[in-house]
Amino acid sequence: MEDLKLYKYQEEVVERALQGENIIIWLPTGSGKTRAAVHVAQKHLENTPNAKVVLLVNTVHLVNQHYAREFEPHLGRKYAILPVSGDTDEKDYFGIATRDKHVVICTAQILYNAMINQDDAKHAELSDITLLIIDECHHTQKETVYNKIMRRYVEKKLRRDGRLPQILGLTASPGAGGARTLEKAVDHVLEICANLDSAIVSPVKQVTELKQTVLRPQKIYDIVEKRAEDPFGDHLKRMMQHIHEFMDPPPDFRPREFGTQEYEADVVELKKRGNRRLTQCAVHLREYNDALLINDTLRMIDAYRSLEEFYKLKYESAIDATDDFLLGLFIENRAELKEVALISRFENPKMAQLESTLLKQFGSGVPSKGIVFSKTRKSTHYLQDWVQGNPALQDAGVRSAVLTGAGNGSLMTQSQQKATIEDFRRNRVNLLISTSVAEEGLDIPECNLVVRYGLLTNEIAQLQAIGRARAKDSHYSVVAQQGGREVHRERINEYLEGLTREAVTEVQAMDRREFRLKLAEVQREALISSELKDKLIAEKKSRNAASNIRLLCQNCFTPVANANDIRVIDNTHHVNVSLKFKEHYKLGHLVTLPKKFEDWEPGCTIKCNHDNCNMDWGYEINYKKKALLPNLCIKKFVVETPDGRRPVKKWKNVPFTVKDFSAFVIYHCSLLKHFKQSCFCH
Repeated sequence: MEDLKLYKYQEEVVERALQGENIIIWLPTGSGKTRAAVHVAQKHLENTPNAKVVLLVNTVHLVNQHYAREFEPHLGRKYAILPVSGDTDEKDYFGIATRDKHVVICTAQILYNAMINQDDAKHAELSDITLLIIDECHHTQKETVYNKIMRRYVEKKLRRDGRLPQILGLTASPGAGGARTLEKAVDHVLEICANLDSAIVSPVKQVTELKQTVLRPQKIYDIVEKRAEDPFGDHLKRMMQHIHEFMDPPPDFRPREFGTQEYEADVVELKKRGNRRLTQCAVHLREYNDALLINDTLRMIDAYRSLEEFYKLKYESAIDATDDFLLGLFIENRAELKEVALISRFENPKMAQLESTLLKQFGSGVPSKGIVFSKTRKSTHYLQDWVQGNPALQDAGVRSAVLTGAGNGSLMTQSQQKATIEDFRRNRVNLLISTSVAEEGLDIPECNLVVRYGLLTNEIAQLQAIGRARAKDSHYSVVAQQGGREVHRERINEYLEGLTREAVTEVQAMDRREFRLKLAEVQREALISSELKDKLIAEKKSRNAASNIRLLCQNCFTPVANANDIRVIDNTHHVNVSLKFKEHYKLGHLVTLPKKFEDWEPGCTIKCNHDNCNMDWGYEINYKKKALLPNLCIKKFVVETPDGRRPVKKWKNVPFTVKDFSAFVIYHCSLLKHFKQSCFCH
């Protein structure tokens, strides 16, 4: 097999990895980090007895991308390579499927699930791997799945517990970790290095070649003045004030300015107070705040439609006087809001500037590709509607498509995401309107124009977005209001980019022995901190007996379940095993998923059966074709303990211990037949 042809800067950064060291390769987006990793994998396979290389990625799309574009073309003729993701059957018997493979490409969650699963068919150990490559490795921190895997690595290392794989991390930037000083930024870089048990490497001798190969775009601030009048926004704020007066908030509730992220955080906290009036008012206030944010970024009519879509779902679900007031308030003001939203002289000046920025590129007659980054899925669809209805942009030949994340409730599937990127590659689409999903990972062709529009992100995301504009003479535009949050954040990110560079340089300059001692110190402190945190969580869960905790419907606040009746299946599905729970819900439509699972299949959605609530709680699952069990989404409930009520976003944060379903099967297997039933969907 022929060696891969690398740039000299790639040869420089892989040198220590080829000698068996644990290394983080730090190279900008578009510089060929994956190609360098393939080269390291090839040499490792050639020189290591019984070698097994595992590449970890953080999205399903990347599994297929790295397999099809890099590893299979270059290594596939000589080595057995297997891609594994949630879309493939091999995830259900990972241990067996990967046993005789030389290279495995999988999502980090798949490997972690295999590591904690004791079933021989599914189980995998770090000691089975000889080279572990971690893509986008800057995510190896806090409680990410990357860090859960590497925490096990560090534990084994410090306890000298068996063989460990060589580590190769890939990143466009480790970031500054929220630091504002060089000392703190150095601490963050050292923490990333410690989590990965690796040194960080970037070109020193071949910097000139890197700069000539990976072009940076010209950065432009397309700034507009604040709109002179905003009657639509003012009207929304008056309506929000009416809600504040109606809900009679607690004395300690001191919300910040309407139409800000800070205010959103305030109403999220208000929602936790456990009173239905406060909770429902908080839900509606958040929608009005979202409308203000949309009004600040997009068209007034988009903000109006956002509210209208929300209230369409509320027209037939009023439960009490709180719902009557909130719904009535919108209905009374709806006509006036819509009328103001259509007055062009009050329109958002950012939209006119965005049109000008796009026309400057696409109206030049030069074939172009561009990406407009926006904050939310909702905003991307509003922008798409605007582009397609804009005569000037259509005359300039702009052919746009929305690109958002796939799965997890998204309207876009993996196949649709792939098709959209392929359309962009083949010039059937020349403008992507995307959430941050297009910043990292996805294999997107180089662009002439990248626009940041109403998006506040960190320095890593900004660098990755800039890296999308790699075509010659490309531009990176920030469309924002003079003195606004976007400009402020962009300036901070520029400072943090420089701070990260200084921090990495300082870490690289450390004496190797001093560096290794420092890493060991950080690793020991991290393990102690992790063990203490786990202990505190266990103590918190044991403080309340599950039998003393109830789950209330988040919408109508009806007590519907006892925490003692919840069981967890495969550390994933949280089901209610009480026969009485069936009385509290009704069935909805049959759930269809784009992939199949070995042990279960979806049934029908389940909705609250009390009053006129209809709150969606989750869906039934048919477990091993023996039992239809209600699978609950905890964020759709309020947890009531002897100490009070509060919502919980994730099952891992509930204040009680959830028993394993296998124990229920062992002691109550005779009851399973009672769960077996037909699914009649409405």
